Amino acid sequence: MTRDLAKVWADRMTKSERDQTFPDSEPRDAATLMLIDRAGAKPKVLLGRRHQGHKFMPGKYVFPGGRIEPLDRAMTAASELHADTQAKLLERVSAPSAGLARGFALAAVREMAEETGLLLGVKRDDAPTAPADDWGVFTKAHVHPDLAQIQFIARAITPPRRPRRFDTRFFTADATAIAHKIEGVVGADSELVELVWVPIEDATHLDMPTITGVVLEELAARVAAGMAHGLPVPFYFMKDQQFFRELL
Repeated sequence: MTRDLAKVWADRMTKSERDQTFPDSEPRDAATLMLIDRAGAKPKVLLGRRHQGHKFMPGKYVFPGGRIEPLDRAMTAASELHADTQAKLLERVSAPSAGLARGFALAAVREMAEETGLLLGVKRDDAPTAPADDWGVFTKAHVHPDLAQIQFIARAITPPRRPRRFDTRFFTADATAIAHKIEGVVGADSELVELVWVPIEDATHLDMPTITGVVLEELAARVAAGMAHGLPVPFYFMKDQQFFRELL
């Protein structure tokens, strides 16, 4: 990485993103998934445009994602996380465990299904065992999440004194991981009003949160480096009014 992306994050932040006048709070664990299609000459990523009526990031282009749910870690899977991925997910956390690591990745898979209707994994004759209603669509479609297909791309914590703070893990998976599609999930009255496949280098020109654009650059660098599980994972955070990018 030739550019100081911590500085890029700081320089690109909008006025509203810089506003630190809110009471401070602990960031909530969250996960998001960057689906990538590398079948063509230029790799493309899947982005969703949020409904304009949302109070949080209205109209912004985002990657599907959301908060970790307690039972996510209990969802059955066709395979487990790569050892390197698990190890990096458990760095700089207060209570590391294999369950915590798989919970991060499974939350990203669940959120992808909830917001786009795309179920990632492998179809089998037998149905997976769902630990909660949130996972019922996987049982109905006989789709088992396939954690070995998922890579950990970046981690970022929302700066202090923002109205909503998240400790977000950014994952990626190839479009070939799509095992089933539920129609009608995306639309005018949904959380995401449209989905678009955009070349990575063009996606940063869309209206999106600053950190999303920065992580897109990390994804492009990872693609160029060969997409190995053992590649370092950048961790973005702010401390004492300074922005940092450290490698996990």
